[in-house]
Amino acid sequence: MLDNLPLILSSLAAGVPPTVFAAVGGIALTIALSAVAGLALLSRHRAVRAVSRVYVEFFRGTSEVVQLFWIFFVLPALVGYQIVPLAAGIVVLGLNHGAYGAEIVRGAVRSVPRAQYDACTALSLSPWDRMRRVVLPQAVVEMLPSFTNLFIQLLKSTALLSLVVVDEIVRRGQLLVPNLGVGEKLTIYLVELLLYLGLAVLVTSGMRLLERRAAARVGRPPTAARSGFATGVAM
Repeated sequence: MLDNLPLILSSLAAGVPPTVFAAVGGIALTIALSAVAGLALLSRHRAVRAVSRVYVEFFRGTSEVVQLFWIFFVLPALVGYQIVPLAAGIVVLGLNHGAYGAEIVRGAVRSVPRAQYDACTALSLSPWDRMRRVVLPQAVVEMLPSFTNLFIQLLKSTALLSLVVVDEIVRRGQLLVPNLGVGEKLTIYLVELLLYLGLAVLVTSGMRLLERRAAARVGRPPTAARSGFATGVAM
């Protein structure tokens, strides 16, 4: 097992950059779609709420693998344009996790106390200023713990990109198995586990730093924000 360890480490490490790139791209798209779809779910207009609800339910209710195959294999056959595998993976990661993130945004905004909205009305703030200056700063504190879990799940979902031949960690491991033999599977999969664990720890550490900063801006400790979000969702 130890004889081939340097080769295994170097090969799997080469899959880390594509994994990180896919995760970062997916997270960026998730944040954008979560904000748009989540706020759309709270819109006064029924048509806007309906469109957002269809998006959320469709991508939450269908398989992420099937979504990936549709975007990478079926869509190019329909439009006559082949999508780059990594780009297809980022789109699927963003669309799928953005649907879950939309519910996080909706729940966090609704958890802001009604008194805050009444105070905005008393101060004659416009709807945009009310959302930007009062509601969202408090809602973001509530969202971050749940988004931490969502981003870690997204990171793990990057393994699905091996199905469309993206040269990420899992794909690099699959290529090693025939060359090193079945006896090396334990070492390969153990290193893969440790790589994903290390990346997940980095995501968690970064998100906890954001939690503390966001909570400090509104004068609330992060632990209080977590309990507040749980209460808001339960209500």
